[in-house]
Amino acid sequence: MAKDRYKVVSLFSGGMGLDLGLDVAGRFHVLACVEKVPAFCETIRTNKRAGRLHADLRVYEGDISSLDPESILAEMGLEPGEVDLIVGGPPCQSFSTAGRRRTVQDPRGTLLWQFLRFVQVMRPRFFLMENVRGLLSAALKHRPISQRPEKGGPPLEPDEEHGSVVRLFASDLQAIPGAAYHMDCFEVNAVNYGAPQIRERAIFVGNRYNAVVDFPDPTHGPLHAKQTEQPTLFSQDASSPQPWATLRDAIGDLHEDSPVVMDFSPRKRKYLAMVPPGSNWRSLPEQVQKESMGRAWCAKGGRSGWWRRLTLDLPCPTLVTMPNHASTSLCHPTETRALSIREYARIQEFPDEWEFAGKVSEQYAQVGNAVPTRLGRVAGEVIAHSLDVLAERDWMPYKTAPLAYRVVYVQSHVRTRQWYKAGQTFVWEDGEENGSAEYAAPKTVRKIRSI
Repeated sequence: MAKDRYKVVSLFSGGMGLDLGLDVAGRFHVLACVEKVPAFCETIRTNKRAGRLHADLRVYEGDISSLDPESILAEMGLEPGEVDLIVGGPPCQSFSTAGRRRTVQDPRGTLLWQFLRFVQVMRPRFFLMENVRGLLSAALKHRPISQRPEKGGPPLEPDEEHGSVVRLFASDLQAIPGAAYHMDCFEVNAVNYGAPQIRERAIFVGNRYNAVVDFPDPTHGPLHAKQTEQPTLFSQDASSPQPWATLRDAIGDLHEDSPVVMDFSPRKRKYLAMVPPGSNWRSLPEQVQKESMGRAWCAKGGRSGWWRRLTLDLPCPTLVTMPNHASTSLCHPTETRALSIREYARIQEFPDEWEFAGKVSEQYAQVGNAVPTRLGRVAGEVIAHSLDVLAERDWMPYKTAPLAYRVVYVQSHVRTRQWYKAGQTFVWEDGEENGSAEYAAPKTVRKIRSI
């Protein structure tokens, strides 16, 4: 007999990647979505009209700070404590290590606390929050590198220390009157669970029952990995995971007559046409590198995305919202163009029939910012199991509260290739030519620290 579905409220719903992942888990019913961007809301409504979402789904369009969670509860006919799960991924640019980190000095940083406001009012049994991995190390207040202690500056203030954002968030969770939440944080990578994309994320799972949850160990890994240690009965067998899903698995059978593409300029296409599959700027003659990259050619890091052409034989790099930038290019493996919207959706594992509304740039933003549906499914299965166990206990909290919040590293760092000089690129699985190049088995699968 099928088990009941748990009631969900979705915040910052976007293109609904996280919600679709929960739906695949088969145990959840999303009752309401909150989303600010009109085009994203139209995506939700379009798919609802087409029967791909529940007919009773409520869509709340507007700035979350202006919405009243008590009113939303009342309109759903629910009381505080009757929502089983609140999910969402507050916009994360201010915490990302990919650009200038402004942390909560940027107004977007306060969206974390809007998520917390809904938790405080609705009192869900569990919450699931997803964000960039950089949030775990983000500081409440940014100190320029040139002014830090190692550069001769004064000691960091508590608000300037790494991790101070999450520490304050955790402290405020504990301060919710009558419903202190325990929280477990997981550093994971979507590719390790079967997604065809390398995407590091931070997953936060909270509950008001003193329950400790765990994210599963990776189920997928490199096809050829060299063992560094002999597995034991109680350790993960590094030779057992399934092979990583590749870009070929995602888009190899996709044929589009008129792909929707935010494409490269003629100048960018000129350089990308010279790059072989699986390589980047390093495959260009040095003079062309300097000419095409300008001052970026002298940088010491952050250049792997320059003039990058993908390969079908590896997982896709992390999708970005604008694939046609020279420094973060996502060029198709066999055609000199950016990946299309439908290819993006395949890589994020959206259903093929899923429709995206809005301008092309808005469609890329919806898919590029989405939570990989694979992670939504895995997290949903973890939470559904915990909810089932608590339901059997008649929702009695565990007597002993955990001593501290945990941050659990679950092999989130993944490396798939190595660039060599003279433009030669080695891709591990591409045959005998580089058979001596092997992955090393991960030295650390799981590591736990406390907040």
